[in-house]
Amino acid sequence: MKLLLASTSTLHGGTYLDYLKSSIRKLFSGCSRLVFVPYARPGGRSASEYSEMAEARFKEFGLELRGLEQFEDPIRAIESADGVFTGGGNSFVLLKTLQEAGLLEPLRNRIRQGCPYMGSSAGSNLAGLTIGTTNDMPIVHPKHLDALGLVPFNINPHYLDPDPNSHHMGETRETRIREFHVFNPQPVLGLRESSWLEVDDERIELHGPLNARLFVRGQEPVECPAGLLALPRF
Repeated sequence: MKLLLASTSTLHGGTYLDYLKSSIRKLFSGCSRLVFVPYARPGGRSASEYSEMAEARFKEFGLELRGLEQFEDPIRAIESADGVFTGGGNSFVLLKTLQEAGLLEPLRNRIRQGCPYMGSSAGSNLAGLTIGTTNDMPIVHPKHLDALGLVPFNINPHYLDPDPNSHHMGETRETRIREFHVFNPQPVLGLRESSWLEVDDERIELHGPLNARLFVRGQEPVECPAGLLALPRF
């Protein structure tokens, strides 16, 4: 199982997927049938509009990508895909659409068969155990929050540290994750911007210039530097 799970698709001042292009080319090397899952629909854009943007960018990387909404039989498209990219946006919309289309299980099975998978933001949330640590508003209601379960933890993309100069009195990301752990046992990995995970079966490696922050219920959070991640069982 090979995965690339990014906190975000675009860094401040950069262009779409630019900082990930070497990893994208490596992940999808030799793949001719790449499928894009556009259902997170960032900003409310249509699936086709989102696919057009992703397809154009992948073409610049020398890769052919096709949006899932273009297939008459999307289940068959997933089952025959050489690689899959799920873009960011709203995790609740993404999961609900996949559930209603009957695509969640075929997607999980295809990835576990060895089909390379890339996710950014919501697409990375989808790779975790549940989407319960997303930052998104629940603007729609999926049947359940269970995700693909490709990694043994939840992900919090776009993880933000408290700003010591801010007068904002609202909850921090760390506070929200502590609230999550009152009711849920799984670890949560906070992925800061410019960070991504590369997964090769059980080997999980953090890349990028910033640490990730690992939250385990009943323990103080720890900083994880770039390199192999040692994750606890729960």
